[in-house]
Amino acid sequence: MNAKKISGILPLIIMCLLSACSENGKPVEKEEDTKVKVQVVNVTSKDVDQLGTFTGTIEAEITNNIAPQTPARIKKVYVGVGERVRAGQQLAEMDAVNLNQIKLQLENDKTEFERVDELYKVGGISKSTWDMRKMAYEISKSSCENLMENTILTSPISGVVTKRFYDDGDMYNGGTPICVVERLQPVKLMVNISEMLYTKVRKNMEVEVRLDVFGDETFIGVVTTVHPSVDPSTRTFPVEIHIKNTDGKILPGMFARATFRYGQEHRVLVPDRAVMKQSGSADRFVYTCKDGVASYRKIVLGQLIGDEYEVISGLQSGETVAVTSLNRLNDGAGIEITNR
Repeated sequence: MNAKKISGILPLIIMCLLSACSENGKPVEKEEDTKVKVQVVNVTSKDVDQLGTFTGTIEAEITNNIAPQTPARIKKVYVGVGERVRAGQQLAEMDAVNLNQIKLQLENDKTEFERVDELYKVGGISKSTWDMRKMAYEISKSSCENLMENTILTSPISGVVTKRFYDDGDMYNGGTPICVVERLQPVKLMVNISEMLYTKVRKNMEVEVRLDVFGDETFIGVVTTVHPSVDPSTRTFPVEIHIKNTDGKILPGMFARATFRYGQEHRVLVPDRAVMKQSGSADRFVYTCKDGVASYRKIVLGQLIGDEYEVISGLQSGETVAVTSLNRLNDGAGIEITNR
């Protein structure tokens, strides 16, 4: 083949070689260009407060439903909703017809007993007759005291009238009380806590309480009762917390969050932006970075502290994890660290 023909074929050969070294007209990337560029952080460890937050609804320390034992006409209700009352204060008065009748019966039985008592002292009547009259007097006396309590209705506690269901002249026919008195200083909060924490919750333990209505304001509560039983369906146990509520601003029905502190543990902390959720499960994982390679690492998380997660297991202090380009990584992927 002469030189002229060779010179004509050579450009074609060069073009074919260039075509074979490209894809879709683009040059093949160098090996370094296929590495995923990532930023990383070194995880650290420190002593971390062990916290647990549980929710519940504020209740009055004591709630009294004020009502008579039997149906009767209401003569007068002396208090309204929101009024503060003291123990022993009269709240309502029922119709006194029955009370007046029993008072007359009591006076009659008292007179009869005093008469037979004098006769008994001088031997004028038998012991059985004396016993009978004394019993009749005691029964009338007890009935009168009971009816008095159910005619003049008083508050057994100092507190606030939180509900009133009847007005003057209404007929009380049972069921709904005439009014409700609640003691709101202190108030109490019932929360259900995981059985795993049973040994860590103690009576007289202080608890931080926040109420949604008051934003970030905190109140100090004290554990007063740790119930000695666990609900088998929820694996929780009830804990009762009392809050002084000196200014009376906390009211029954408010939603509250109680935070318990169980001491400290030395834990590894990882940035929340490094943590990913395993698709189709509740597992969490990170990508550790070492020697230019990203490695999948399953971890068990604790509480979120600011912008970091407490790691219960899966990572050691000093290891390096990726915090960017996580969706482009997979186990064993080559990486190029850009923030070092």
